[in-house]
Amino acid sequence: MILIDPPLWRWKGRRWSHLVSDRDFDELHVFAAQLGLRRAWFQGDHYDVPDRLWNRAVILGADPVSSRDLVRRLRAAGLRRPRRRRPAAD
Repeated sequence: MILIDPPLWRWKGRRWSHLVSDRDFDELHVFAAQLGLRRAWFQGDHYDVPDRLWNRAVILGADPVSSRDLVRRLRAAGLRRPRRRRPAAD
């Protein structure tokens, strides 16, 4: 299933959502292409979606969920990319 969280994340003067699949990345890439997102924009386990495309994603079939639920379901599916560790400050 394709999931999308609310457009809460601010970046470059916009609000952004995360688009994921709780099944597999192939499903996610197909859906993202239908939404008009480029494959190069894939962030390892999700696509960032500008707020202007949120309604269209839902109309195309993305299931709106909270950000917390999105991450929980992504982890349960084994598709969550591990967080990058930042180098320790010297």
